[in-house]
Amino acid sequence: MKILVVGANGQIGKHLVKLIQDSGNHMARAMIRKQEQAAYFKELGAENAVVNLEGEIADIAKAADGVDAIVFTAGSGPHTGKDKTLMVDLDGAVKTIEAAKMAGVDRFVMVSSFDTRREAIQAASSSFAPYVVAKHYADEWLRRANLDYTIVHPGALTNEAGTGCVEAASEVERGEIPREDVARVILGCLEDSSTIGKEFQIVSGGTTPIKEVLKKL
Repeated sequence: MKILVVGANGQIGKHLVKLIQDSGNHMARAMIRKQEQAAYFKELGAENAVVNLEGEIADIAKAADGVDAIVFTAGSGPHTGKDKTLMVDLDGAVKTIEAAKMAGVDRFVMVSSFDTRREAIQAASSSFAPYVVAKHYADEWLRRANLDYTIVHPGALTNEAGTGCVEAASEVERGEIPREDVARVILGCLEDSSTIGKEFQIVSGGTTPIKEVLKKL
């Protein structure tokens, strides 16, 4: 399977590309914003596509040409303003979904926020609410896009080493999860067709390996 990772230069994205390349079964194409970001991915043997997510849908579709699946793990980051949240987390996600359709790529995995329901928007702080709103509508766009989607809602992200075990369900108690384990969950979803059409929250915990957890969703 060839997988386009949108937001590959982010922390989850880097973990995911490495996991894909180490799998021996798949190939990653890292979509990055700047050519100077390519060295890390070339070292892993991954393909690269330099595309600005704030550009045209056709540019993203070109990056998706010939791939079997797309993962959207891009994010504006915690230190950008509401404008970047709108342009990346909402518009960038929607354009990637439309690019998938243009390129004929049916499989799509979205890395969302922990809770993007309407109640979460109302409960969010004034600074965090725009991010939740962006994710809410991006998720809704994907649900209606007629793609083979999975939406992953991770808990608070950490840089701890992954354990390979998570708790996952439509709703779990809030908690943390290493970015490395989020990447493992994403790859697990791509390898397990039973996750198509599903969305779920994930946090660290338990002793059940990720692949087994996903089969029980």
